[in-house]
Amino acid sequence: MAEIDFGGVVEAVITRDEFPLAKALEVLKDETIAVIGYGVQGPAQSLNMRDNGFKVIVGQSPKFKKDWDRAVGDGWEPGKTLFDIEEAAQKGTIVQMLVSDAAQKAIWPGVKQCLNQGDALYFSHGFSIVFRDQTGVVPPENVDVIMVAPKGSGTSVRRNFLSGAGINSSFAVDQDFTGKARERALAVGIGIGSGYLFPTTFKDEVHSDLTGERGVLMGALAGIMEAQYEVLREKGHSPSEAFNETVEELTESLIRLVGENGMDWMYANCSATAQRGALDWKPKFKEAVLPVFHKLYARVASGEETARVLEACGAPDYQEQLTKELDELGNSEMWRAGKATRSLRPKEAAKEISADTKGVTGRGSN
Repeated sequence: MAEIDFGGVVEAVITRDEFPLAKALEVLKDETIAVIGYGVQGPAQSLNMRDNGFKVIVGQSPKFKKDWDRAVGDGWEPGKTLFDIEEAAQKGTIVQMLVSDAAQKAIWPGVKQCLNQGDALYFSHGFSIVFRDQTGVVPPENVDVIMVAPKGSGTSVRRNFLSGAGINSSFAVDQDFTGKARERALAVGIGIGSGYLFPTTFKDEVHSDLTGERGVLMGALAGIMEAQYEVLREKGHSPSEAFNETVEELTESLIRLVGENGMDWMYANCSATAQRGALDWKPKFKEAVLPVFHKLYARVASGEETARVLEACGAPDYQEQLTKELDELGNSEMWRAGKATRSLRPKEAAKEISADTKGVTGRGSN
C-alpha cells in the first residue's frame, strides 16, 4: 500500500499502480458479478465493470419499469445479462446490493436464500450491516462481506470513469470467509473505476457518509444557499443577482478552484476584498454550525437517522412524497432563477488550453 501524507497524518491507500486493472481482471476471472438494482449506483458500477471487461449481470425488478427499461436501453439483455433480483443473485458469485437502503431491508430475505458458500456479499454503504438490528440484514457465516463506497453519486462515478479521472472510494471487509475478501473488494474497486481506495470500516463509512450527506455535501449546502438567497431578495436584489451571488459563482467558478488546488488557492485567486471578508466571516459561520454538526453526528451514531430513513423511504407512497418534495424545491423561485441562468450559459466550442496558454495558472500553486 502507498503511504500518503494527508495533512500531517500518514495513511495507507491502494492506487492503480499497485493494483492495476489487469490484476483486478485476473483476481475476478472466474467470478460473475451480479449488480442488484439499477437506480443510482447500479448503472454506473455495472457499466464501468462491463466496459473494463468483467463478467457482469444485472438484477432488477421488472415491477420498477422505469429502471428495467433503462437497463435494457443500456444494453443489458433480458434472460442473458438482465434478470429479476433473485435469479441474478443465484447466478452471481459476487452479489452487489446496490438498491436503496430501505429496499435492501425489503429484498434481503429473498437474496439471502440465493447465496452459496464462498460467495461475496458486496455493499457500497455500511448502513444495512452496521444497523442490522433495524434492517434485519445478517449475512450467513459462509460468505465474504465486503464494501467499496465511491465518494460520489452514480452519475459522477460514470462520468469520471469516462473522463479518465475515476473517483475515490473507501473499502472495507466485514467478514472474510474465503480468505480472499480483501483482494475481491479491491479488484471490484478498481473495476468500477476508483481513482484510489482507502481503508475504512463499515461503521466509520456509514457514520461519515450520513453526516456528510446531511451536512456540507447536500443538506447544509442547500440550507445555506436558501438562507442567503432569501436575505438578498428581502433586501431588494433581483432573482438573477441573488442567484448568481449565491449559487452560480460557487458552482461555475469558486468550487472548481477549490477542487483543483485547495481552499487557500481559491482564496488567493479572488479579490482582496473577497479574501478579507471570507477570512473574517469563516470562523463566525463555523461557530454557528458546529453545534448542529455535533447534534447531527450524535443522531447518526445512535441510529435515529437510519430509523428515519427506513420509516420514510419504506413507506408505500414514498416515491409520490419524494416527487412532491423535489417539485417544491425545483419550483421555488431560487431554482427557477437557476434554470433561467443555466439557459443563458454560452454553448460555444471549448478553446484549446495548453501549457503555453496565458492567464489560466492563477497566482501559483500550493
